[in-house]
Amino acid sequence: MSTLTIYPENQPDHGKTLNDYADIKAELATIDVEFEHWNAHTLLSADADQQSVLDAYQKSIDKLNLRFSFKSVDVINVTPDHPDKTALRQKFLAEHVHDDFEVRFFIEGKGLFYLHANNNIYTVLCEAGDLISVPNNTPHWFDMGENPHFKVIRFFTVAEGWVAEFTGSDIAKNFPTFDQYVAEQA
Repeated sequence: MSTLTIYPENQPDHGKTLNDYADIKAELATIDVEFEHWNAHTLLSADADQQSVLDAYQKSIDKLNLRFSFKSVDVINVTPDHPDKTALRQKFLAEHVHDDFEVRFFIEGKGLFYLHANNNIYTVLCEAGDLISVPNNTPHWFDMGENPHFKVIRFFTVAEGWVAEFTGSDIAKNFPTFDQYVAEQA
């Protein structure tokens, strides 16, 4: 189940958690984050390559491209046996911003976005079917957990794809990791 917890940026032990989709969507809208639930029921083989995934979701991709004119679209697929899972996790765990806005459509698994806005940390557990957009220049980070399992279509307004500017803040160390957060929500 998708979940949102809002923590004061200096009180990582005092979060307010929302589980209702409409409440999550409304709360995220206050910080200009779009949160939608799309159909992610297309059956794909476990070893489906990037082009197979993009072909399977072409109608959804076209729908977003009509709205935003993306310059680049790719797929990131990370599983517990991915050879670079630790390095990828570390890269995404550091707070960063992008010049373009970030759009992600989860088609399998789950991951945890942390959005730093309005003196709060908005922690969004995204699962299959969730589409989230993070406004440009919004400080954030992402945790996939120690044994990640997710497949996400990523959309970019710049041809280079994922380009981050790291803030240098260590705030991410103060908040629950993906694994801690999921255990707390169980």
